[in-house]
Amino acid sequence: MGKGLRLNYKIIFYFFGLLLVFNGGFILLSALVSFFYKDGVTLQLLSSGTGILILGLIGMYHHRNHNKEMNKREGYIVVSFGWIVMSISGAIPYLASGAIPNFTNAFFETMSGFTTTGASILNDIEIVPKGVLFWRSLTHWIGGMGIIVLAVAILPLLGIGGMQLFAAEAPGPSADKLHPRITDTAKRLWLIYFGYTAAETILLKVAGMSFFDAVNHSMCTLSTGGFSTKNASVAYWNNKPIIQYIIIFFMFLAGSNFVLSYFAFKGKVQKVIQDEEFKLYFKFVAIFTVIAALIIYFRADLTLSTIDHPMVWGAGESAFRHSLFQVLSVITTTGFVTADYTLWTPFLVVFFFGLMFLGGSAGSTAGGVKVVRHLVLIKNGFLEFKRTLHPNAIVPVRYNKKAISKEIVFNILGFFILYMIAFIIGALGFSMMGINYESSVGIAASSLGNVGPALGQFGPVNNYASLPAIGKWWSAFLMLIGRLELFTVLILLTPFFWRNR
Repeated sequence: MGKGLRLNYKIIFYFFGLLLVFNGGFILLSALVSFFYKDGVTLQLLSSGTGILILGLIGMYHHRNHNKEMNKREGYIVVSFGWIVMSISGAIPYLASGAIPNFTNAFFETMSGFTTTGASILNDIEIVPKGVLFWRSLTHWIGGMGIIVLAVAILPLLGIGGMQLFAAEAPGPSADKLHPRITDTAKRLWLIYFGYTAAETILLKVAGMSFFDAVNHSMCTLSTGGFSTKNASVAYWNNKPIIQYIIIFFMFLAGSNFVLSYFAFKGKVQKVIQDEEFKLYFKFVAIFTVIAALIIYFRADLTLSTIDHPMVWGAGESAFRHSLFQVLSVITTTGFVTADYTLWTPFLVVFFFGLMFLGGSAGSTAGGVKVVRHLVLIKNGFLEFKRTLHPNAIVPVRYNKKAISKEIVFNILGFFILYMIAFIIGALGFSMMGINYESSVGIAASSLGNVGPALGQFGPVNNYASLPAIGKWWSAFLMLIGRLELFTVLILLTPFFWRNR
């Protein structure tokens, strides 16, 4: 047996304090929105934000004399528990305002927000005070950017789940960097993220949304979150297709690698076009949209599934738009809804369930397995045929014309196996609570992939309010491990992590 692990606790709690300061500051911003709209909860948001901010400042001050060195173990703890600290403190505005008086429900909504899952327990979103709705959307926006910084700057250093492969293409300490310093990299990506959010807000406002709805939906699109200010989600604007096309465009951007956006702005368009992951991501979206659109056009009755809004530009356009919207929404794990896809023939129900395991690009705000991992798995699978015929030949897997080490391929295979095991255990957990098969597998896939809408009683036009309390905690746990690339959280559950070896 090894000795107990010695950790630099001061730097861990310093970071927790810093996260609380961020959270408190954003809650105060929500209080300002509440004050502007005079929704009656300004004081509650003000006191929540101030309290969390002060607590964070005390934590930072108390642990200010920390050793600046952070090793891998401390990195895992900060990343995993940091999300929990954010979710617990982020639940306070819901409780203080009375919008969600139950702690389990408030924590679930907040974890769903920060992990950009978009699963909600709110039965009537439109009666929630605007300041609280803004905070709800803001949890998506904060979580979305946090994920990009994690993927680009932190996870490659920790060697997480094949993210070393992304490190070769991403900024940070790598050959092909935006800027050598992580903080500068983060700033550049924040700028792109903020710019996209502002651009979408302006376009949605011009297209006919109110400014408040435009801001909220932009934050939730770019974070691939899926919270909406309307009970019907984006189906509320089924009579304004242009709004849905704007959201489609930004969902596509949000599901692509943000580093490629940087290269595009720098004029290096060739780098974007030649990127193998981007090409496969585009092909997936195109092929799956065509399949869904043809089935919807010839086999499904859109009027049954589009939440009582008439078709505007003809049946062909409607079939194409709804299929493109839902395919992108599920692949990028955004979770916005324009129609109930569970009414689009049994084939399409299984089809969309399968898409929950796809995920967007590495370095995007999307959840799921990620396209780059599927790409490596597919390439390695085909090369196994060659290796069977030529057992002595050295045939490496190549990505963007570079050979990938065996360690990275094994890491990706390990991640995929662990992901499927987590999904099976997740579904078994829900079934033990008495939830039917379709709903259990749907909610497990949706929570783990941070998708939002599931199947059965938790389908696209329903919410998670009927989930038992223990089911909400189980779902929140799956959201967390799915969002943080599995290894980051699960390694904390192993005995050897806590041994000093």
